[in-house]
Amino acid sequence: MTGPSAPSAPSPPDASDARFDALVAEAAAVSVDGWDFSWLDGRATEQRPSWGYARAMAGRMADARAALDIQTGGGEVLASAPVLPPLTAATESWPPNIARATALLHPRGAVVVADSDEPPLPFGDHAFDLVVSRHPVATWWAEIARVLAPGGTYLSQEVGPESVFELIEHFLGPRPGTARAARDPQHARAAAEAAGLDVVDLRAERLRVEFLDIGAVVYFLRKVVWMVPGFTVEAYLPQLRTLHRKIESEGPFVAHSARFLIEARKPG
Repeated sequence: MTGPSAPSAPSPPDASDARFDALVAEAAAVSVDGWDFSWLDGRATEQRPSWGYARAMAGRMADARAALDIQTGGGEVLASAPVLPPLTAATESWPPNIARATALLHPRGAVVVADSDEPPLPFGDHAFDLVVSRHPVATWWAEIARVLAPGGTYLSQEVGPESVFELIEHFLGPRPGTARAARDPQHARAAAEAAGLDVVDLRAERLRVEFLDIGAVVYFLRKVVWMVPGFTVEAYLPQLRTLHRKIESEGPFVAHSARFLIEARKPG
């Protein structure tokens, strides 16, 4: 997602409806394979966390001997590291992403393993001195501790609490307290420590997100499927039309994402 733009003047009703139909049809047809969001350039913006996960991950990759990237998606983030360890593996569960990550990472000497994203990880004890993950759906701390070698490091950027709830609640209504409390960074700290790891860094930020047109919303919800489970254009057509009119009359729809960085080490 890249730079914001000024809101446009409201369109006449017929023109607005035609624009809605065109934007939604375009966003519903485009591929959402992989974890590349470049289709949203010029259509949505998102602030980036100050810590620079990809840069931090790449620095640790350069010093590792054996590394694992859990839930690699299409492999794009891992592939951004200039240097990969001699032994590098990645896991992924979604078949289109497995194919995409394999094509991207095999030329770099990394193997992609099809995995269900549930325990156990398909590796032996103490297999890696570095484990990383960006935006895992769930973090299985006991398994991470098991596959880490003594002295090894886990580094992850995770989705924090109430992330993009302004958008989620537009479609689903107010979320219950249990949903709002989920993904608390302090819960991650407690789980890591319960698995026998020492948390050496934990930082959290809330970041501004803007959706500049309804096509960006459709694409985002198709790609990030856990935001509005079961999302389809047909099922949420009234909410989409309402949001389209709001964007056209008031400018970009603003939400706030939540991210936290956690680094934990296995005692050596």
